Amino acid sequence: MSTASYKTIQALEQVVKPLPVGTNLALLHLMWAMLRGAFLKGRGAVHTALSESGFSDGEIRRSWQALRYGTWDIRELIARWRHLVLSEKQWATREYEGWRPLAVDITAFWRPQLRFWSNKFFHRLANRLIKGVGFGVITQIGEVNGQRMPLLKRIIRADPNDDGETELKATILRQVPLYLDEQEVFVHDAGVSITEVQDAKIARFVIRLAVNCTGRRNYLPSKKKRGRPAEYGRLVRPLPRKRGDNHIPATAPDTTVSFQFGDRTIEAQGWTGLVRTGQKVSATNETFTVWVFHDPLYKKPLVLGTNLSAQAETIFRLYLDRWPVEQPPLVAKQMLGLHRQFVFAPVSCQRLPELALLTGNILTYLAAILPPIPTGFWDRHPKKRRDGFGEPYPRLIFPKLILLTGDFEKNSLLQRTYPKGLQLIAG
Repeated sequence: MSTASYKTIQALEQVVKPLPVGTNLALLHLMWAMLRGAFLKGRGAVHTALSESGFSDGEIRRSWQALRYGTWDIRELIARWRHLVLSEKQWATREYEGWRPLAVDITAFWRPQLRFWSNKFFHRLANRLIKGVGFGVITQIGEVNGQRMPLLKRIIRADPNDDGETELKATILRQVPLYLDEQEVFVHDAGVSITEVQDAKIARFVIRLAVNCTGRRNYLPSKKKRGRPAEYGRLVRPLPRKRGDNHIPATAPDTTVSFQFGDRTIEAQGWTGLVRTGQKVSATNETFTVWVFHDPLYKKPLVLGTNLSAQAETIFRLYLDRWPVEQPPLVAKQMLGLHRQFVFAPVSCQRLPELALLTGNILTYLAAILPPIPTGFWDRHPKKRRDGFGEPYPRLIFPKLILLTGDFEKNSLLQRTYPKGLQLIAG
């Protein structure tokens, strides 16, 4: 057995070990089928993927039953996976001035023909809402051998009875404070507003804002000789805009700094002590800072909002570390083939994507810590690849002669959910 397959079996064993006897082995078989890309060839069919991985009919039925009826929860599996990664001490969190990014994203597994499902999420290619099974993904961002690496912390399900993305986003924001450690910063891309973050009582955040965002000063302007006394602070526009023939200039920044990022110079402009445009001046208002970063590689500037008292470079790097949160959904759906799923029980429709996201995170980590594998005889000096192990995995069949240290046995209480073989009806 190769080093890659042995390390993979060892990692999967540690993740599923505390589950009931029989269920742990059945889920191990299912996750192995995911890791080797059998779902990609089986076009999302569970039985086909397990059969392609070399399992018997009895093992296939046990894995399917464990997926739907097994006593297990994805939170327990994620906790075991995190314990394994942190104990090996090869994954190290990324810090800037002592702050660590906690990246959050929303992903969906598209199921347009699922009749009993009501959740809909925005599909960028279709440019409309499409029915799908949605999840909120919360990850810590670290690195392995200098390569950025996400580590799953929580997967939040969308309620099947809700409309979709709006309710799921509100649920995620309510739960983020429960998983935000003292030195962690909530990092999110566009789609979340300052109002939503402040209403959710998130202690520290860095979010992307629209280029036409505005704010107000939290102090009154100078009094006028006539008219009603002002109740709102002056409006602050970080960037200029144009409405028809009218050119509206930007507000002068409170601070301007520059720093080196790679081989280029980033210029940053900041406006501090701002409140939302609908808030009146008050000492109890929560204030925030708007940073505008001008990168010579991009035409449009990057606009970020934060309540963190840190340097502009720290805010910039914290936001850039948000992007690895896209890796688990990318690996699960595109590389492992779970973008297409043929399960229809409500429990299975949520459990299979959750298991795929965890398996994608496992594959990403194993690809980073194990030696690179050549893709063929011509590959004399293989290099690290972001897409895992390349071609050797699809050729691997689950090793039968392995020593599992835990209690891994097949469940003798197998229930026949459908008849086996050809049934002849007499008469």
